[in-house]
Amino acid sequence: MPDYQHDLLFGTFGASSSADPDGAVELAVAADEAGLDLVTFQDHPYQPALLDTWTLMSYVAARTTRIRITGNVLNLPLRPPAVLARAAAALDRLSGGRVELGLGSGAFWDAIDAMGGRRRTPGESVEALAEAIGVIRAIWDTSEKGGVFRSGEHYPVHGAKRGPAPQHDISIWLGAYKPRMLRLVGSLADGWLPSVGYLPSIGALADGNAEIDEAAATAGRDPRRIRRLLNIRPEDVDVNRLADWALEYGVSVFIAPGDDLRTIEHYAAEIAPAVRESVERARTQAPPPEPAPAEHGPVEVAGPVTGEFARPVTGEVTVPAALGVTPTPDDGARLLPTTRWDESARPFPPIPDGIRYSDRGRAVAGHLIDVHNHLRSELEQLRDVIAQVRAGLLDPGVARSAINAMTMRQNEWTVGAFCASYCRLVTTHHSLEDSGIFPHLRHADAAVAPTIDRLQAEHLVIHDVLEDVDAALVMFIRDPSTHAGLQRAVDSLTDTLLSHLSYEERALVEPLARYGMAPGQV
Repeated sequence: MPDYQHDLLFGTFGASSSADPDGAVELAVAADEAGLDLVTFQDHPYQPALLDTWTLMSYVAARTTRIRITGNVLNLPLRPPAVLARAAAALDRLSGGRVELGLGSGAFWDAIDAMGGRRRTPGESVEALAEAIGVIRAIWDTSEKGGVFRSGEHYPVHGAKRGPAPQHDISIWLGAYKPRMLRLVGSLADGWLPSVGYLPSIGALADGNAEIDEAAATAGRDPRRIRRLLNIRPEDVDVNRLADWALEYGVSVFIAPGDDLRTIEHYAAEIAPAVRESVERARTQAPPPEPAPAEHGPVEVAGPVTGEFARPVTGEVTVPAALGVTPTPDDGARLLPTTRWDESARPFPPIPDGIRYSDRGRAVAGHLIDVHNHLRSELEQLRDVIAQVRAGLLDPGVARSAINAMTMRQNEWTVGAFCASYCRLVTTHHSLEDSGIFPHLRHADAAVAPTIDRLQAEHLVIHDVLEDVDAALVMFIRDPSTHAGLQRAVDSLTDTLLSHLSYEERALVEPLARYGMAPGQV
């Protein structure tokens, strides 16, 4: 199995006995002082023998300075996701960006039920966890305008305020074993966090990785961006064993029992450095890893966006001629052979017959295309900047400044920005939160909701693609030989952004013209 090439991290599964609260905290402080990377705590809110996990994490965050902190894993049925999102963001900001989020779908249902939690079947638990991840990330996403609206059987949200944003991008790691949960890791999460003791054998990691990787590829994600973590037993704390698991199964975070001071110090001072050295030596001697699926087939010359690869565009809609607004077509041409998402799965809202559109509605729809055309021109500018950098005509640092100043880099390419731009033209006294386009369309027509959900999901993907461009530029500054990777990142952004903008226009110009802006906005 592959080595996913992540940096290695070492942490502890901390003690949390309510009979010895000071001891639990002191062991976490010792892990911090010893130089370990992570301290984690189990979460069983129905168990009085254990300290409440979130309270303990908060206290530990205040007593430590550098170590990361997470639940291992938090009991979702007793921790509502919208509230959990705010709690995690707040603790992340208070701790200087040291919180990660380990989540579990729930177990011990009798105890959960006794505490007032909702009893769920295994299938319902997976569905609820998927909904919760969406809610949590939407609460954290302050780049979007307006409230959070998410339909769902388990965690519907109707206009929740966004924020605060965490200080850093909090990772969501899932405790998972069964195929459906593993597929959820691949499609939505940032990491897989099983325990050796719950696996039928260590070889089950290979099967789990395969399930996760396939789900990630299906969702248009790079499987290598998903961390593989592992809770290990005392007998597993062996340099050769851990190095083998890192290289053979891609494990990059090892979490050992941390209820003894000497064990913590030995793990930090002896085991962790030796495992890192062994893995680094093996990586240096091994052939370079194959390029990630989403980055195959680089186009080595920047220039006009012509498209070397083509794919059929599905789910087309025919905009009524009476609308008088023409969405930008998508000819299916792409620069790279793979995409970050499944374009064939995009939903389109139905268009009723016999609608008469007002001049105001047509203007709203037309303005969306105007904003998108501005973003398309910025994309061409970005490609030109990168071409100049690669040709040695422009300093990479100047290029980064130019990219960061672009509208799209500031996440204003979303429909939220369309609303912001339009509102600046027609009014100055209504907040964007009150007049957001997405909430307005959701309320106006429930049939548009699946399209809005898909568009918001694509916004998150584009944010990651933009981050990839910046990271590739930083790498190029350090090592000019990585120019091909920089070009791949820009080509990926080109394919992704142009595809998304065209889809957004084809899906939304008609509903925007039909419903216009929210009442009272102008």
